[in-house]
Amino acid sequence: MSFPRSCDTFVVLPPLTKNNEVIFGKNSDRPQNEVQEVVYVKNRARDSKLKCTYVTIDESSDPINSVILSKPAWMWGAEMGANDKNVVIGNEAVWTNNNEGESDARQKRLLGMDLVRLGLERGNSAEEALEIVTTLLEKYGQGGPCSEFDDSHFYHNSFLIADCKEAWVLETSGKLWAAEKITSGYRNISNGLTIRTKIDKHSEGLHEKAEAMGVWDGKGQFDFTNCFSSGGDEKRQKEGERLLKEGSATAAFNVKNMFNILRCKENGICRSCDDTFPTQGSQVSSLSGSGLSVHWFTATPDPSVSYFKPFVFTPNVQVSPFTESPNEPKREHLLYKLHAKHVLTSNSENISKVLREMEEGCLAEIADFTKRYTAKLASINELDGLMKKCVETEVKLYG
Repeated sequence: MSFPRSCDTFVVLPPLTKNNEVIFGKNSDRPQNEVQEVVYVKNRARDSKLKCTYVTIDESSDPINSVILSKPAWMWGAEMGANDKNVVIGNEAVWTNNNEGESDARQKRLLGMDLVRLGLERGNSAEEALEIVTTLLEKYGQGGPCSEFDDSHFYHNSFLIADCKEAWVLETSGKLWAAEKITSGYRNISNGLTIRTKIDKHSEGLHEKAEAMGVWDGKGQFDFTNCFSSGGDEKRQKEGERLLKEGSATAAFNVKNMFNILRCKENGICRSCDDTFPTQGSQVSSLSGSGLSVHWFTATPDPSVSYFKPFVFTPNVQVSPFTESPNEPKREHLLYKLHAKHVLTSNSENISKVLREMEEGCLAEIADFTKRYTAKLASINELDGLMKKCVETEVKLYG
């Protein structure tokens, strides 16, 4: 099996961030021509059962959160997203040595992307989302083709879950899992296991099962990666860590710093539209416990030639239909189609320059609003149509 060459999730926490925010970022690298849509879901229809991508599970009896999702248009789940409780989640493919029986990732169970969406819909904090994801993982298992047209594309999953106080890295091998809590500094995950001996939570009987599988001798410190990893992109993982270290060196890391990391091409973190496994969508979130939390989405491939558009949860938020995929074979939403034409035009550099200027304008607008909002001189309702306006401005630019 050949591993996808890119997919990365990052988080930076105080004291390394500006304004004591938690900054989250993720590039979603997916098969060529797979459209990723950005959708807002509030008060979705509910029944006693919930049909996910492949399997049906019990619906939650508790209220579910409003969510903004960046998701492959063909599946129920999402690569990444946020909820209205200041929780964000991104997932990564990982490969492990635990692939028999209930750990066989070829079998249709819950996708890792389904677990992302379920964690966001049901979790009111990062730790609660972690508990929800692991409980569902242990009950239903994970697996199934992760590409609509390629049955050989399957894997286990890792997750980076954050809120405005802390972050958790969750890594899995079948129904077995380990989680690491991060309360300061920075952390990133790519396509490989990274949790070693710092394990703050784990599946019941993990050590005994590892010993029974013959991956641990029961002596010395238990190392989750040593026990279960069957490979991963260590080079890109280290490059991502280096970029976080450099970007946070002045302890003023912000949203724009995360944009820049997600746009890095020389180390494979950002992949072009013509790549066999391009960056199909990107998200950056700034999470604040006392101020304004803002979630930025490209809704288009390759962030180096895309424009991060801001979204804020408001009681009457509006979203554009131009980032929602139609029910047709190619599933190309309008923004995706227009962006694809932009990338191919001879005028693409000029358009990209204008997009970057629009992004700078959004950053300035958000900074100004945040000051007024903190001083109680602005109402959150002013941002009802924020992302809708940005998407429609981009559509007009493409003409």
